[in-house]
Amino acid sequence: MATGFKDYYAVLGVARDATADDIKKAFRKLARLYHPDVAKDKPAAEERFKEINEANEVLSDPEKRSKYDRLGARWREGDAGGAPTPEPAAGGAGPEFHFGGTGFSDFFEQYFSGGSRYGFPAGEGGGPGEGAGRPGTGRGRRGGDIEGDLLVTLEEAMRGTVRTISLQTIHPGTGQVETRTFQVRVPAGVTDGRRIRVPGQGEGGLGGELAGDLFLRVRHGAHPDFTSRGADLFHELEVAPWEAVLGAEVTVPTLDGPVKVRIPAGTEGGRKLRVRGRGLPMGKAGERGDLYVVLQVQLPTEVSAEERVLWERLRDGSRFQPRTIR
Repeated sequence: MATGFKDYYAVLGVARDATADDIKKAFRKLARLYHPDVAKDKPAAEERFKEINEANEVLSDPEKRSKYDRLGARWREGDAGGAPTPEPAAGGAGPEFHFGGTGFSDFFEQYFSGGSRYGFPAGEGGGPGEGAGRPGTGRGRRGGDIEGDLLVTLEEAMRGTVRTISLQTIHPGTGQVETRTFQVRVPAGVTDGRRIRVPGQGEGGLGGELAGDLFLRVRHGAHPDFTSRGADLFHELEVAPWEAVLGAEVTVPTLDGPVKVRIPAGTEGGRKLRVRGRGLPMGKAGERGDLYVVLQVQLPTEVSAEERVLWERLRDGSRFQPRTIR
């Protein structure tokens, strides 16, 4: 399967020298536009949303972005630019694997996935799964385990889902291509980094031995409103200076719908307001993580003549001294 180069800067519509804040803003703008839950053309929006997520996954991570910049358009030259090149399994060239339905492109899987796209022969180097490296009966060899990434939206993590995954195996030497398609259940409350085991869908065994297993590492897709940490969700809320000083009641989004939150008077930027039970499902039935609303006090960058008068009046009449030693 050919690996097509992905121009992640073009996907997000940012310049190659874009700052981290530029990338964050571009992602949020596009993610809100193409989020499958709000878009009219859901199939097209879903594919676009995956592209946006993948681009953000690479460009928002300084290490991955540096690797991507070194790789550039010279990606066909393998490691020429510092990008990693997949290596065959220990003990000789193993089969090559390509995933479909994981939410990531083949280009991402080859250069930026944390998993392995190659098998691990049993007894010859082991592998990432629990069964890797187990010896066979002597007449054959158990298939190696393989591992890949699975992009899961927070909405899917909230309610659970079933994903159709395809796994294409290209056998070394013969070039024979074998494709398998199967369904994977993603449980409600699945956390970022959790591995889902799919028994018997790894590398095929030899001499009648069992096939290895497939392990899919869950990666929570970036969301325009939330980030996740375990079962807890975090939402950055921009507030005006007077809301922080005087207090306010504001509406914030959750995965279940909007709720109202009270901002206490005298709140400083960076404070976290806890909304219990509005995170992702946890192990026990009905139990959920929490939502943390992180307050970001915003200042106006431009003011009208009338507004300037009000700010000056506040300056002259306020007893507040931010640089007073306490």
